[in-house]
Amino acid sequence: MTSFSSFSLREELTQAISDLGFETPTPIQQKVIPTLLSEPIDIIGLAQTGTGKTAAFGLPLLHHVDVAVKQVQCLVLSPTRELCMQIQEEMSKYGARMRGLRITAVYGGMPIAAQIRELRSNPQVVVATPGRLIDLLERKAISLDDVKYVVLDEADEMLNMGFREDIDLILKNTPAREFTWLFSATMSNEVRGIAKRFMKDWKEFSVAAANSTNENIDHQYYVAQHHNRFETLRRLLDFTPGIYGIIFTRTRQDAQDVSEKLMKMGYHVSALHGDMDQKMRSKVMERFKNKSLQCIVATDVAARGIDVNDISHVINYELPDDPEVYTHRSGRTARAGKSGICMSIVSPKQISNIRQIERLVKQKFHKSDIPDGAEVVRKRLFFYMEEISNAAPLPDFAKMYHDSIHEHFADADKDELIRKLIWLQLRDTIDAYQHSEDLNAGYENKDRGSRGSRFSRIFINLGEKDGLTTQKLVQFIAESTDIDPNIIERVTVRDLSSFFNVPGEAAEQIIEQMSSKKFKGRKVRLEEAEQSKGGSGGGGGDFRGKPRPQGGSGGGGRFGGGGEGRGRGESSGGYGGGGGYKGKKKY
Repeated sequence: MTSFSSFSLREELTQAISDLGFETPTPIQQKVIPTLLSEPIDIIGLAQTGTGKTAAFGLPLLHHVDVAVKQVQCLVLSPTRELCMQIQEEMSKYGARMRGLRITAVYGGMPIAAQIRELRSNPQVVVATPGRLIDLLERKAISLDDVKYVVLDEADEMLNMGFREDIDLILKNTPAREFTWLFSATMSNEVRGIAKRFMKDWKEFSVAAANSTNENIDHQYYVAQHHNRFETLRRLLDFTPGIYGIIFTRTRQDAQDVSEKLMKMGYHVSALHGDMDQKMRSKVMERFKNKSLQCIVATDVAARGIDVNDISHVINYELPDDPEVYTHRSGRTARAGKSGICMSIVSPKQISNIRQIERLVKQKFHKSDIPDGAEVVRKRLFFYMEEISNAAPLPDFAKMYHDSIHEHFADADKDELIRKLIWLQLRDTIDAYQHSEDLNAGYENKDRGSRGSRFSRIFINLGEKDGLTTQKLVQFIAESTDIDPNIIERVTVRDLSSFFNVPGEAAEQIIEQMSSKKFKGRKVRLEEAEQSKGGSGGGGGDFRGKPRPQGGSGGGGRFGGGGEGRGRGESSGGYGGGGGYKGKKKY
């Protein structure tokens, strides 16, 4: 297996990489770095965001830098301020042991006078956005006369943002340029046009199949009418306690509007878009990285500079116009070997867009139901109970308040105390979803397939507590039977059970073949669900303890059920679920 120590990097870089704990290079690094070390040439590197491109060009750049020469030798162009700062930060870590090395980032949104002062310190490497660099050139605050290496990072995005003329002008002002390294997620005609005009006999390096996405990403889509988009988003957030993610919008105004509405409702989110000044954007990113925010609402351009490895969810508030942008968005999750979920909210008319993206990324998307109010509350109940179980109060807390607590609650019934504690956390959520409507759209013929065959709804006694996601459940069903996984639709994964649709003729086969299976030592049980009726034990009370119209016998009142029902009714137990935390913490 290739390691960084096998590269012929200068000693200072090898030591710095060891200090950082890097051992195995990513695929793009394995392909590009040896070539650029042994024979610097013009190259094009095609790789998705988050694949280690900064090190792929940053380490060879620093290897060839002459720290004794106090002139700009290397220029890196990137589309956004955030990405500029990220590249400078990473390259500074790589070059930490190179005495005399200076790396400066220049970008809009910050006082230009301060950046001019930094340039007077004669950095060898400059990382810049095109607009600010041209401004500095016009002020004669920087000279590119001695630049030998130029890197165009995220070239496709720079062109999408209208920087083509700026790039042309900058490259024409690098007379000593010997090598041009172009990195891009996609190879559009415009990107190839830049290569033809400014590069010589380049080599092309590509990792993975074109437009492929991470296999660890579970792609889900939810069908709602356009006017229900925001309410669907809110419901998905409430149904996903502990979410740490990015909500993508098409426009800056959408990002601002959606974030403001969510903040007014008590959610810990913030917008991130180009209309915000740099100070505010930096503050938002700092809060997001330290998890003071659990979601940011961002445009595609603003999100280019986000480098966070543990993002759990990406939500497409609206699908991008360009299907290839989907791969950029979804690639924000499932990094560093982790799994992730990409949710898309679509209207019935956009189903064809989903199919187009499926063909592009070569992955099956899972059609999921927008959860109803009972499911949201139940989900939050389990989450809150888990938090209580795992809580570890400080020892000093028990010592200081033990007597006061016990004195106050000496005569309280334990069960009554628990009910009150949970009620305090759930009452806002219960109030919000007491009369919630079904937001699922496009299901007028929901028990029929595209070819008119009747569909069956199947119950299985496995859920999130068993480590299942939509993707893992579909995979398990496909591996346990002889059916095509593409016929499985409308998958709903709950805490303790799940439901899915298959053509009627396949239902009996699936139940028969899987009933003898085990999943992680647990015996699997499947049966056909009655889609609109509550079975015995599957019904349950509403928020006020009143019986639901179609609920069966059993269930409970406010905190009743939580159970998935022993009968075949999909409408499971009472309205139990997790907390709302309005004004405190929404998730």
